[in-house]
Amino acid sequence: MASVLKPYGATKYSGADWLGDVPEHWDLRRTKTLLRQRNEKGYPNEPLLAATQTKGVVRKEHYENRTVLAMKDLHLLKLVRAGDFVISLRSFQGGIEYARERGIISPAYTILFPAQAENHAYIAHLFKSAPYVENLTLFVTGIRQGQNIDYAKLGRSRLPLPPLREQRAIVRFLDHADRRIQRYIRARERLIELLEERKRVLIHEAVTGRIDVRTGQSYLAYKDSGLEWLGQVPEHWRMIRAKGLFDKVERPVRLHDKVVTCFRDGVVTLRENRRVLGFTESLKEIGYQGVRRGDLVIHAMDAFAGACGVSDSDGKSTPVYAVCTPSGNGVNAHYYAFCVREMARSQWILALSRGVRKRSTDFRFAAFGSQLVPVPPYSEQSAIVRHLERRKTTLEAAVEGARQQCDLLREYRTRLIADVVTGKLDAREAASSLSETDPLTADDPSDNRETQDWGQGDTPNPGHPHP
Repeated sequence: MASVLKPYGATKYSGADWLGDVPEHWDLRRTKTLLRQRNEKGYPNEPLLAATQTKGVVRKEHYENRTVLAMKDLHLLKLVRAGDFVISLRSFQGGIEYARERGIISPAYTILFPAQAENHAYIAHLFKSAPYVENLTLFVTGIRQGQNIDYAKLGRSRLPLPPLREQRAIVRFLDHADRRIQRYIRARERLIELLEERKRVLIHEAVTGRIDVRTGQSYLAYKDSGLEWLGQVPEHWRMIRAKGLFDKVERPVRLHDKVVTCFRDGVVTLRENRRVLGFTESLKEIGYQGVRRGDLVIHAMDAFAGACGVSDSDGKSTPVYAVCTPSGNGVNAHYYAFCVREMARSQWILALSRGVRKRSTDFRFAAFGSQLVPVPPYSEQSAIVRHLERRKTTLEAAVEGARQQCDLLREYRTRLIADVVTGKLDAREAASSLSETDPLTADDPSDNRETQDWGQGDTPNPGHPHP
């Protein structure tokens, strides 16, 4: 897409480092000459709005009630009209936010609207472009949570302004390109959902005996397991309480043991193998317990989310974990890690979570130990594990590839928008070649515009903003 765009011929220095050179025929205007401030109050019956970095300015009731609801002195709140721009606390982290509808908002916010309505769509793209967002940090006042944009200072900064006809070409091209990229991303995201669902089905069928992984067919005969989450199991499988298969162990910690962490995706490994950020140091206060390679580890707090697996390393872990070892030779711990995660998906694991709230790992293991679990012959347990690990590896590689494609598309989109709105690439010829009947420029009922950030989809067209 960007390969059809060419740099402009003659350029000039804009006088702003974030902007660099711009086309020679573009105008450079102070922000305050392009935008006007709105300071209207006395509209207590208008809906309350919230400024968000992901959805722009939307009704509080549509933002999952994650903002404080102000019910007093509503007449002191500022009026926002559809199409206005809002500078809110920390808004510079995602650009200047766009209002989708009319309402009222905190008087601490700065409300702006274009002095000339015809510049609105181009400015909307510019305000969410990466170079402009980075530039906003130059106009921040306050520290930490008290940061805000100094609009008096920002108003003196210069913005690029192409001729009106060129603005329309830029907006037309970017809207077309954005829809195309968003559809590619949605297609990849849908593929990821299908692959993840296929993995869930694959694990369920193998762990519960719906499919004999050795033949790819159903077993010949089944019996009732007596468990709602499990249903029928192959007739030759036994049902035994977990305490007959595993023992809970409490090992001492060795001097040079490193921390082992149980993650929600079922990986139990040294913390340094995955990530080291985002963890608290509470372990130092509550102590450690020893973990050995091959132990079945169940995370007491996150068991409901599937945090259960077999440790691939020796080390030490929080005592909140239930560390278990097979009590006999006929138990494959990896099979039961899959089994416990399948229980978690069926909500059975909530029985263990009640024990977690009491901070009693003994109670939690007792709850686990009292539950009936399927016991295929050891050879079948091992065959199921080999089958699932092989198929999971293939599916997870496909998921990771699709996610990387999404990331690359988003990076490409960010760079494309930045280069076009700042005059690094000329979109006029590309825009002129777009057909009015091109399906990518038509409304798509599959587009979920209500949940998209206005800066991550087509720029909304509010018509002429009210003065």
